[in-house]
Amino acid sequence: MRAPEENEEVYLMKHIFRRFAAIIATTTGSPWAFMIAVLVILVWGVTGPLFNFSDTWQLVINTSTTIVTFLMVFLIQNTQNRDAVTIQLKLDELLRGVVGARTSLVDLENLSDEDIALLRKEFTRMQISAAKREKEATEATVDSLEENDPVRNSSITR
Repeated sequence: MRAPEENEEVYLMKHIFRRFAAIIATTTGSPWAFMIAVLVILVWGVTGPLFNFSDTWQLVINTSTTIVTFLMVFLIQNTQNRDAVTIQLKLDELLRGVVGARTSLVDLENLSDEDIALLRKEFTRMQISAAKREKEATEATVDSLEENDPVRNSSITR
């Protein structure tokens, strides 16, 4: 699916970037990528004496890691933004599909911070109320079990 106003070149560029970002995020999040990064650092550290721990030697690792970090921020942010949107859409679909669910909660991510805080307080009150009801129900069950306990209520005394 694509926005109707999007031209073919823009669509293609976004598609290629999305695929590239997903592949890079998955690859760099793997144990192999971590091991390669550790290996690069070890090789760099071992070569220190060869280069007399020069400023250039230090600059190579500093510049390399800064460039990689800078680029990875954008790729990871793209992937996280996409994941967040897809999760929100899935949750919205579940809300729409569950009988009795408040469909007014769909699209919460677009509410103001104040509105979200009010909803959070409402859900906190609901949770506290449910916990009290659960505690009362548990106590009532325990009391009922104790009243019907044949050992406690027997007339046999020792």
